[in-house]
Amino acid sequence: MITAIREVRRAKRLTLADVAARCDPPTTAQTIGRLETGTRTVSVAWLNRIATALGVTASDLVRTSERADLRLVAVLAADGVRAPPHEASIAPPAVSPDHVAMHVETGIGDYRAGDDIWCVRLAPEAFGLALNRDVLAPRPAGRFLFGRLIGRDDGRLHILPPGAGARQQVIADPGWIAVATRLVRRL
Repeated sequence: MITAIREVRRAKRLTLADVAARCDPPTTAQTIGRLETGTRTVSVAWLNRIATALGVTASDLVRTSERADLRLVAVLAADGVRAPPHEASIAPPAVSPDHVAMHVETGIGDYRAGDDIWCVRLAPEAFGLALNRDVLAPRPAGRFLFGRLIGRDDGRLHILPPGAGARQQVIADPGWIAVATRLVRRL
């Protein structure tokens, strides 16, 4: 299996030791190096551990022939734009069956007209993972509620819609919610 562990690690400006320490349970920098270079076989379990440590999905670390990576040609920093210190690429996001999307027609809060918001569906037992994050929740009759999940108690979710002066809304026992994970904004 060909992986993009090294490219993702470098793009996030992490050392082998940083990734090793972030693994659960922690491992050694030498092990991460061997997995990156292919001198040690990357199992699905290792791929998941490293993906979690890097803050990406496991599919972001696997190279396939049908998904091309983007070549990184410049880095924007406080001191200006410069070439990257080494050759690197960025893996475009992979779509899974749990992904859903929402299109922003009219700008509100931090979102602008034309934005697309990618979300990952969560089952009720995982709702706690979305606290203090923007979520999309289904409502009856094909309607939805979108906003910051600010609380959860007795099966009820407390959601604060985006925009100034918005009032908290409560939704009871949704079958799923989707947490916002990517903002796609056209320039």
